[in-house]
Amino acid sequence: MLAQGVAADGPRTARRALAVDLGERRVGLAISDAAGRFALPLAVLARESDRQVIGEIRTLAATHEVALLVVGEPLAPDGVRGPAAERARRFGERLARATARPVRFVDETLTSVAAAELLAARPATGRRDGRSGRSSRPIDAVAAQVILQEAIDRGLLEDGA
Repeated sequence: MLAQGVAADGPRTARRALAVDLGERRVGLAISDAAGRFALPLAVLARESDRQVIGEIRTLAATHEVALLVVGEPLAPDGVRGPAAERARRFGERLARATARPVRFVDETLTSVAAAELLAARPATGRRDGRSGRSSRPIDAVAAQVILQEAIDRGLLEDGA
């Protein structure tokens, strides 16, 4: 894991980050711990418009003292940026302006598959309200968790990254 390291110009420190898995109807969010080492599912927003989602993310970023945002970018299997990836880029640029925070992009190809596997591997008990553990973390937030953990593992949360 590359959450902390040393650059040629001095030590790098990780920061709290918020990841976004942008969907047409829902937007999954995940947050890192304060040290920027672990990603945790945070919430799922019902998406009515980009403006509404950006406003809610701006509020959450301020509340959780987020220094950096990570947006999933759905690249094609060959790495080509298609219409969906361009939409994610435009959203990320608007999000950066609205929140005054830097945005990093991470390829989100197969994150929903990885999220489904993570949810399936979790025990079906353990919730205080008695519902299944598998439904306790909506897949969109877990997909955002996968995106954020990828960013953490690649060292994208570090200052100067």
